[in-house]
Amino acid sequence: MNIPAELKYTKDHEWVKIEGDVATVGITDFAQSELGDIVYVEVETVDETLDQEEVFGTVEAVKTVSDLFLPLSGEIVEFNDQLEDEPELVNSDPYGDGWMIKIKISDASQVDGLMTADAYKDLVG
Repeated sequence: MNIPAELKYTKDHEWVKIEGDVATVGITDFAQSELGDIVYVEVETVDETLDQEEVFGTVEAVKTVSDLFLPLSGEIVEFNDQLEDEPELVNSDPYGDGWMIKIKISDASQVDGLMTADAYKDLVG
C-alpha cells in the first residue's frame, strides 16, 4: 500500500498536500482499493467555503457511494475536471492525476490536526 510520507492524512482516508495556503485533496490508495472500481466523482461545491469535515462531494464505485469530507476549512477553488471523463484515475493514480479538489485554506492551524503518514499507516494497519 502506497502512503507517501510528504502528505498529510485524515481518519476519513483523504490525503492532503499543502502548498502555501492551498491544499490539494484526494482519497488514499487504501480508500480507492476498499471502494473498488470508481465510476463517478461528484463535486458541486466549487467556489463554496466549507468547514472542516463537511461533505464536499461523493465518490461512486461499482458497489457503493461514499461521501467525501473536507480535511480543512476553506474555499474550494478547483475541481479536477479530468475525473469527469476518467474517474478511474482515482484508482490508477490516487496521489497524482487522481486528485479531486484544491482548497484555499482559511485556518492554517487545522493542518496540525492532520495525521502523518506513520499515524495513517497505524490507522489502516
